[in-house]
Amino acid sequence: MRILYLDLDTLRADHLGCYGYHRNTSPNIDHIAKQGVRFENYYCSDAPCLPSRTALMTGRFGFHTGVVGHGGSCADMRIQGAERGFTSELSKNSLPAFLKEQGIYTTFIGGFGERHSAWSFYAGFREIHDTGKYGMESAEDVTPTALDWIERNAKKDNWYLHINYWDAHGPYRAPDNFGNPFQNDPLPSWLTPEILDEHRKLAGPHTPQDLGMYHNRVDPRYPRYLGELKNMDDVRRMIDGYDCGVSYMDTHIGRVFDALKEKGVLDDLAIIISADHGENLGELGIYVEHGTADYITCRVPLIIRWRGCKKGYVDTGFHYNLDLAPTLAELFGKPPRKAWDGQSFAPAILDGAECGRSHLIISQCAHVCQRGVRWRDWMYIKTWHDGYHLFPDEMLFNIREDPHEQKNLASYNPDQCREGAAFLEKWLNDMLETMPPGYDADPMETVLSEGGPFHARGHLKEYCKRLEETGRSYAIAELKNKHPREFE
Repeated sequence: MRILYLDLDTLRADHLGCYGYHRNTSPNIDHIAKQGVRFENYYCSDAPCLPSRTALMTGRFGFHTGVVGHGGSCADMRIQGAERGFTSELSKNSLPAFLKEQGIYTTFIGGFGERHSAWSFYAGFREIHDTGKYGMESAEDVTPTALDWIERNAKKDNWYLHINYWDAHGPYRAPDNFGNPFQNDPLPSWLTPEILDEHRKLAGPHTPQDLGMYHNRVDPRYPRYLGELKNMDDVRRMIDGYDCGVSYMDTHIGRVFDALKEKGVLDDLAIIISADHGENLGELGIYVEHGTADYITCRVPLIIRWRGCKKGYVDTGFHYNLDLAPTLAELFGKPPRKAWDGQSFAPAILDGAECGRSHLIISQCAHVCQRGVRWRDWMYIKTWHDGYHLFPDEMLFNIREDPHEQKNLASYNPDQCREGAAFLEKWLNDMLETMPPGYDADPMETVLSEGGPFHARGHLKEYCKRLEETGRSYAIAELKNKHPREFE
């Protein structure tokens, strides 16, 4: 059994051709989608990068691992404690460790682990190639290592190759000589000058006047990545920059496929293509960032081509990324690990059977402290810390009618808000009842007690000066009211 996992950081599903995008960003990915199963409603349980990949590799919610943020106590996995044996639970329960137990030789190529000091991510890999730039590598830094590995190992049996590309992650870094294949293509139609004008009035990191998070400075090394959106020409540069990153990455994926084909192993290869999270490009008024527990940040693409799978099939059920581990277990004919929180969706891959969940709970504690509920047509978001965005405590969006989350319907649909809140309360109770030994606290409470989300700690005083300088002083009094500790 040979398996290729393409781990494509910050890749929005709806900017791929196979998910209906009007731009030709992803012909190589699209080709695999035609041969396998494409999942419409696949979500990371915990966003962004570090929490998401921790959930993927452990098969567990961040609530249980403790990893829900990018700094502080909740950026490290919880200590296993007195129940730890000679080896930790990761030695058997991580996704690569499970595959290794099935006789699969496991290899990772990329920069993720060192970027976040996420050493637990490496548990179970036999071979690790760190590409050396802490997640700032472009595809040309990753592909040569992948091609060399393929040259030496592709014809061997029983391997899992996990390749991590970063080109869709800011700063959008497709090289100048790649050009702009989308310069004559229309922009997404929903993003209008009127919407941009309204968004420019907003306060908060990565709103149009502050693409640098809390400023509008630009880095000359990355000309595709702007500091501010002043007009629709800037919006075009932003969208084109992101799409060029996706397209450039796809061309390198094509090179990987060509190398595997040359070795005679591509046709029989199992391929999994996914991402850790998406990227808000105007949704919730946020641009070039993935800092919320919403539909756009937490929905990710998933394409699986597996031996005996349905071909060209589209699954619409709700699934988490942490469901992948038990899914692979079933595909290997093995029972799931007791420690895993996920449930298998292997029947969707093999038979096109309905096996999705009724609803999903998604979390974000790195930029904001939010949890969201995704069910039927609805996206409900509850906010504990707004990351200086002045979000209301509750938001509700009809994703079928408003996939870009522009109209908050919470005040118009109290019944749906109550339903979403009830799903969330039950999930919280379930999580607390199934905590690992020695732990009894919601990790979000830890984040809040340590000063709030990592990316929103200690910035507010200076940011208020910028708000005043840029004509948004209306927000300062409300920010001071909501975050008094920042001004002590």
